[in-house]
Amino acid sequence: MNKVLIGAAVAATLAITSVAAHASCVDPRVQHQPPGAFVFKHGPRGPAGGSNAAENIVGTWDVVYTTNPSSSPSGEAFIQWHRDGTEWENINYPVLGGNICMGSWKALDRSHVSRNHFGWLYNDGNLAGFFNETETDEVAWDGNSYSGTNTTTLNFYPVPPATTGMTIVLTGTSTATRIDP
Repeated sequence: MNKVLIGAAVAATLAITSVAAHASCVDPRVQHQPPGAFVFKHGPRGPAGGSNAAENIVGTWDVVYTTNPSSSPSGEAFIQWHRDGTEWENINYPVLGGNICMGSWKALDRSHVSRNHFGWLYNDGNLAGFFNETETDEVAWDGNSYSGTNTTTLNFYPVPPATTGMTIVLTGTSTATRIDP
């Protein structure tokens, strides 16, 4: 039993150390499980839908991200938007590389919300920096979908002997469908 556990630990360590630097929740360079791999029950909210974006965004969503200029899917996530203006995300990236991110949001008008989202960057299992994603989404009138655009800034810490880090800016889109309770 101990040999099996040690073998599994060694395999996990080797897998972690072979991963290139990437953003925990927004890495468009890494191939992931294709969007739509899971099927969730989505249905009209009907009378339960709110009268504006601030009410309609609250809940759990299945979100597909694409990254420009390729417009190829770069990830699929579950996001929970909370009534208190906070949100968290669990994306289909490797757990040991970091796949949980969090942020805050606010309503911009009756149909749009803005999100400010943060996560860590890793390189071979070592903390390499952080990212910040800002996103503006238009929420459907029935509260069952939203779509928007985002800008992600990857901030890498300096690696000795360098004295300054590196910044990369990416743009993309999001398309989401509500997951019914």
